[in-house]
Amino acid sequence: MAFKLPNTYKYCPQCGGPLERRIIKSGAPERLVCLQCNYVLYVDPQVAVIAVVPKDGGVVMTRRAVNPGYGLWVLPGGFMDVGELLEEAVMREVEEEANLKVRVDRLLGVYSYKDSSTVVVAYLTEYLEGQMAPGEEVLDIGVFSDREIPWDKIPFRSTKSTLNEYFKLKELGDHQ
Repeated sequence: MAFKLPNTYKYCPQCGGPLERRIIKSGAPERLVCLQCNYVLYVDPQVAVIAVVPKDGGVVMTRRAVNPGYGLWVLPGGFMDVGELLEEAVMREVEEEANLKVRVDRLLGVYSYKDSSTVVVAYLTEYLEGQMAPGEEVLDIGVFSDREIPWDKIPFRSTKSTLNEYFKLKELGDHQ
């Protein structure tokens, strides 16, 4: 299934005129075009970051207090802010969600899907300091060994792919 333009955009941000869906170039997806000034509103992807934080023989995971995926388990992460470096975003998100300071070790993967407007950038991090505690968007937090990962309670493909990539590296002895 391909990504569909949201129905939430109704008016042009330039002049306030109504927007209509239009193919403006052969082979390109539908775009939102202003009927008054012909401004094209591009709906661009959002960038999210997630972190594998190895700690105490396992991996830190958080149980979401927000949708999508309310009550389900994920790696710490969230959306990047404009003007923020990817590495800064992942460190900020880990601190906000898990109360842990980390440093970025390496890129684990970049994930995009035809049915999603989010590009997910996954990093392996190193725990530096802090007492693990759930942030305001987190119901619970825990450290899971590879055998304890709640695979059936993970809502996002990117989280599962990232964990699989991490465990492959660990198996190869490329990371503890």
